[in-house]
Amino acid sequence: MVESNNILKKMDQPLGMDVDPPFHEIYSNLLHKTIEDSKKFKTTSAIFEECELPLIDLGVLLRLDNNPQKDNCKNEIAKASQEWGFFQVVNHGISREILDKMRQEQIKVFKQPFHRKSKEDKFLNFSSGTYRWGTPTANCLSQFSWSEAFHIPMTDISAASNGLPSFSTSTMEHFATAIADLAQKLAKILAEKLGRKSSFFEENCLASTCYLRLNRYPACPFPANMFGLTPHTDSDFLTILHQDQVGGLQLVKDGKWFAVKPNPDALIINIGDLFQAWSNDVYKSVEHRVVSNQQVERFSTAYFLCPSYDTEIESGCESPVYKKFSFKDYREQVQKDVQFLGRKIGLPRFLV
Repeated sequence: MVESNNILKKMDQPLGMDVDPPFHEIYSNLLHKTIEDSKKFKTTSAIFEECELPLIDLGVLLRLDNNPQKDNCKNEIAKASQEWGFFQVVNHGISREILDKMRQEQIKVFKQPFHRKSKEDKFLNFSSGTYRWGTPTANCLSQFSWSEAFHIPMTDISAASNGLPSFSTSTMEHFATAIADLAQKLAKILAEKLGRKSSFFEENCLASTCYLRLNRYPACPFPANMFGLTPHTDSDFLTILHQDQVGGLQLVKDGKWFAVKPNPDALIINIGDLFQAWSNDVYKSVEHRVVSNQQVERFSTAYFLCPSYDTEIESGCESPVYKKFSFKDYREQVQKDVQFLGRKIGLPRFLV
């Protein structure tokens, strides 16, 4: 109870620059609502063992010759997807200049006043509902994320870029095009290693079904009790992440949480639930989270390779682990679980 009272005192103190978004209002309500359970909250500011994800140089794949190292590179991608569910890539074809410019433009958007961001369709030409913050469905602190994001369909990129003069159209479009191309290449390699149809992703994961998510994790005055992003697995085929040097991303490996060491030259790739089901559990969708930082804010950009809602997910194996399901079925089940249970169940709902 003493710990809860201390947190409440912090809540009454000015939050400095990080009152935007106004987390303190919703957080305070959640805190009062769950104060009796405060002793059960897991501390997220503890020191975790740091890990370096498998590092894969994609430069060899850009060569036109039939260098045998290409097969080695593809094998490394498949191996990391099986053993870690996460890996990082360098020489990925997206220049440091574009990555740096994209981050600068992203910061400009997030520095807009909250009243403008919350009405993003008025000044950015984003689709309604693009701007999100906190966790409206949370009913306890462990389900609440101290973060804000712009969740942008790829088909909105041009409109969004043109809506704000300070946001560079060429930067965002260049970044989006390059990262979408990289996602398709990686998915194709992973399909080939399974002996599956490699054109599946080109046919089903289109600009109209994939999206970018621009993330900001503000400094949090009580990081020991708050996630920047709660533990979860991704509901897509694969995710490509560009993060800054602040750190905070953690993942589960062999039953333990590890902190991912930032690499300024690398992009992070992780397998999503759909790929795990499509591969019949060969590739692993791994639980991960973002922990809060009391001193500095963190920025990241994620690309999600998603299919159309009517795309059917099946392994094609004689002994499938999962029932055949559509992406729509999966999304609706996830949303139902989050609404009624406060958390995602995911693939276990679709076991044979």
